[in-house]
Amino acid sequence: MTTIIECRPASAKPAPDLKAVKGKQQAAWSSGDYAVIGTTLQIVGEQLAEAMDLRAGEKVLDIAAGNGNATLAAARRWCKVTSTDYVEALLARGRARAAAEGLRIDFQIADAEKLPFAEGAFDAVVSTFGAMFSPDQDNTASEMLRVCRAGGKIGLANWTPDGFIGQMFKTIGKYLPPPAGVRSPALWGTREWIKTTFGAGASSIVAELRMFNFRYQSAQHFLDLFRKYYGPMLKAFEALDAPGQDGLARDIIDLIGRTNTAKDGTMVVPGEYLEVVITRA
Repeated sequence: MTTIIECRPASAKPAPDLKAVKGKQQAAWSSGDYAVIGTTLQIVGEQLAEAMDLRAGEKVLDIAAGNGNATLAAARRWCKVTSTDYVEALLARGRARAAAEGLRIDFQIADAEKLPFAEGAFDAVVSTFGAMFSPDQDNTASEMLRVCRAGGKIGLANWTPDGFIGQMFKTIGKYLPPPAGVRSPALWGTREWIKTTFGAGASSIVAELRMFNFRYQSAQHFLDLFRKYYGPMLKAFEALDAPGQDGLARDIIDLIGRTNTAKDGTMVVPGEYLEVVITRA
């Protein structure tokens, strides 16, 4: 076996403080009201549940569940679901949705990077647009593999770098660059990263590009809702001065204009994501 040792020059920048990054991220996701945005994405959870072929009675863990799209999809298929997130307010919204449908689900505060569950505790582990935002990406992936039993499945829905949401974050990054050394969440939306990161623990990986259509009353309607309710965008606008806010708003409207397929004044923008189903070795 050949061992490769990475040599760094003395001037190399120190590793990012992932704990500090996580704190800021948690504050961002706790702001606004992601459930207003998240509920529009329900179809992605349903499609992922079908792609995973979830069966009644299976123990399913939803990581970074938000307001519970994949959680509800699994519970509707009579799975035994544990729904986790590190934002209590989002779990509360999931509880309310489950109660409205009469679904029995266990909701629990948990950090994707340090899951409080035993090895192989679940038949299936899922995350829709959630785990991809954890600062310590490798550790989060390792935890997903750890708590999934041999032969079980891991299902992911991740925004791609070139899709609408990937481009939106790049637009925000022009005004507020991410912390040095922190890797883009959109890596989770690439087949290469998925294969490299999960391959050693998988017997098979199926990754397919999918489209989710963002349907809003207009480009301005989308911007107004995301600026008010979507934590990362809310915090971005709060951090900018007036000219910066105007520039970011203009660039987001322009991005929508370039990708909008609607011709009636409304907004229908295809948002590319990578749907991944991993079978645990």
